[in-house]
Amino acid sequence: AIPSCKKNESLEMVNSKYVLTKNSEEIEAYFFIATANVTKLIISKSQLAQHKSVKHTIKDVSIEIENNQNLLLQEINKIAVKKLIIINEINSTVTREDLYELVDKGEVSFDKSYINSIIKSLSEQIELFESISKETEDMEVLNLVVHYLPKQYEFLREAKKIKKEIN
Repeated sequence: AIPSCKKNESLEMVNSKYVLTKNSEEIEAYFFIATANVTKLIISKSQLAQHKSVKHTIKDVSIEIENNQNLLLQEINKIAVKKLIIINEINSTVTREDLYELVDKGEVSFDKSYINSIIKSLSEQIELFESISKETEDMEVLNLVVHYLPKQYEFLREAKKIKKEIN
């Protein structure tokens, strides 16, 4: 999970651990990198669900999630380029392991695993949005959050609803 930061502090990697530093540009850079990585992971999971899921409701919502996340990723990249932020992958091993676990699931267990995994990723993305909304005064970043956060909550509610149906 991504912890929120205190005002004017950000997470910086030191000896494989995150520590707080005071710099609003670093907070925003971390937000863009972390959000882009979570977004890419959600896209990959959603594409996988479209191929492996046996439930039409999961396939349908995964298409909507993928489309939304692709638009979000485009916006993140556009703003990051303006701010001269280079988006690289962080914790990519953990990210890949999460995805590989889904790939290895059979049809029967895939749907439950996907829903649990997508709920976790959407929750992480929501946490990032909420955290940056408290930490920045940058209108472009705030507009991004205001535009995408309600839809992420909607997807989270839908995923939780599907989880109840399949359990």
